[in-house]
Amino acid sequence: MKITILPVGQVAGDVLQAIQNGFGEIIPETQVTILEAAMPIPSQTYNSSRRQYHSTPILRKISNYVTTRKAEYVLGVTEADLYVPNYNFVFGEAACPGAVALISLFRLKPEVHGQPPNKQLFHERALKEAVHEIGHMLGLEHCRNPSCVMFFSNSIEDTDRKGTRFCDDCHLLVHRAMEK
Repeated sequence: MKITILPVGQVAGDVLQAIQNGFGEIIPETQVTILEAAMPIPSQTYNSSRRQYHSTPILRKISNYVTTRKAEYVLGVTEADLYVPNYNFVFGEAACPGAVALISLFRLKPEVHGQPPNKQLFHERALKEAVHEIGHMLGLEHCRNPSCVMFFSNSIEDTDRKGTRFCDDCHLLVHRAMEK
C-alpha cells in the first residue's frame, strides 16, 4: 500500500515525520511518502462565524492529487481547525472506502486543552488519527473496542484512551482490504 502525506497549509515537518514513521511500525507493508509542496487551504472553506474550516470541500480538493499525482492513497494533514455540519469539530474525515483522507492537528495539541506542550503526546495523537482515517479509506467503520484505533473519538480523552493499533478484528479487515 502506498500512502502520500500531503501537508494542507503550513505543517511542521516533525509531526509529518512522526506519522510516516508510525505507519511503518503499525502497517509494515506500507510505503509512505511526504510531499514537500503543501496544498494551500482553500479560503472558501473558512466559516468566519465558526472560525473553522469545512473539511468536506478540502477533502474534494485533495482528491485531485490522487489523479494528478497517481497516488494510491492521500492523507492530508492540516493545522486548521475542521468541522462538518452538525458537529462542533472533527479530528478528521475520510472517503470510506476511498483514496483520500484529512486530519486536523489543531485539537490534538495539548496546549489547546490547557495542558503544557508535550511533543510526544502530540505526535502520538496525530498518528492515532492518521491511522484511524487510513482505516476508513480501507473501508473500516468505527469499532466498539475503546482501545482500537478505529474507536470513534468524540473528545481528546477518547483519542488518548485508544491505542495506535487495530484490534484483532479490525486488523483482519485491514489485511483483507489491502489484498484487494
